[in-house]
Amino acid sequence: MSGTTLDDYTGRYASRVHGMAQSEIRALFSVANRPEVVSLAGGNPYTAALPMDELGEMFTRLLEQKGAEALSYCPGQGSTTLRTALCNVMELSGVHASADDLVLTNGAQQGLDLLARTFLDPGDIVLAEGPTYVGALGVFQAAQADVRHLPMDDDGLVPEGLETALAELEREGRRAKFLYTIPTYQNPAGVTLTDERRERILAIAERHGLLIIEDDPYSMISFEEAPPAPLRARAERGIIYLGTVSKIFAAGLRLGWVLAPPAVRDKLLLAVEASILCPSALIQEAALRFFTEMEWRQQVKVFTTLYRDRRDALLSALTDYMPEGMSWTHPGGGLFVWATLPEGLDSKAMLPRALQERVAYVPGTGFYADGNGRRQMRLNFSTQSSESIREGVRRLAGVVAGDIELRDTFAGGGA
Repeated sequence: MSGTTLDDYTGRYASRVHGMAQSEIRALFSVANRPEVVSLAGGNPYTAALPMDELGEMFTRLLEQKGAEALSYCPGQGSTTLRTALCNVMELSGVHASADDLVLTNGAQQGLDLLARTFLDPGDIVLAEGPTYVGALGVFQAAQADVRHLPMDDDGLVPEGLETALAELEREGRRAKFLYTIPTYQNPAGVTLTDERRERILAIAERHGLLIIEDDPYSMISFEEAPPAPLRARAERGIIYLGTVSKIFAAGLRLGWVLAPPAVRDKLLLAVEASILCPSALIQEAALRFFTEMEWRQQVKVFTTLYRDRRDALLSALTDYMPEGMSWTHPGGGLFVWATLPEGLDSKAMLPRALQERVAYVPGTGFYADGNGRRQMRLNFSTQSSESIREGVRRLAGVVAGDIELRDTFAGGGA
């Protein structure tokens, strides 16, 4: 029978549900997390490096001193004291703000979702780097937006590509609702937008009246030197800034924030209250104590040193094991390397063979809305030991070499 479905509720869903799909990363979790698999696929911070005894004592004090309050409701905008502490954290990157300008969210991911609800109607245009963060793509696709990717190289988003995209939209009689960008240690590419390009992109955005949403989860995880100042540190007007504690404390807390102009902030607050009533008071109190009672900057240094060593192990193994024709980025911070396979290879088609060899990665197609990225893959270095990373790359290199042999056999008309 044509048109049959196993889902009895198909005809009841909202139209936006049909554009929602499981991400490449979540689809991998069930196999990539098996103990025999070296997973270079995740994006988790290495929370085992946290001082668990100190955290246990901190949570005990929290419950003893503020348990009843922390287990209750709180204002929709969140704790003023925590928002002030987060302003102090942003000051370290040159971002100046008032606690009144911040809206606390359930991770930066919810901040993205709230911004999509606030700004996007079906069919609206969103500009984003190609590739870009898979969680942002999920949000934009759920909002039924049209994501148009902009070119990027080792120096980040290409300003000329932004100019070209805006000119094309103007010829179509359309306008982008905003540019979504991760300028520092980008996910998944690991590249960083240079100082010179940041200034040019700000000038282009101002000239075209283009709103920028700047996602900044990784800038404190810096390996060689401090990264260029965020876009929001250079200009306040026309920029909404997303922050998170996931990479500098713990992703499991699910605490992020949006720094937005007052009119946008007020609308985001209404969206927060409609969605979750208020952020978790318990999580806010834990984060506040992390920033005010613990040596949190020293903890960031611990993470940074650990990730630098693991990044070096990954880059060294790629150099030692990968066949000719393979290339990759050299991130100065963050959690990811973006690798490009030789011509004629397909990272998504290759994944089952990699899993058979007990190594996992994320195919590049998951980071594009338009099907691109077939030669690319994202490799994570935060969660595995240097030894495991090296072994994982050795296994992966064998798979790549096997696919090159297959490509050459068929290209040459072999039996």
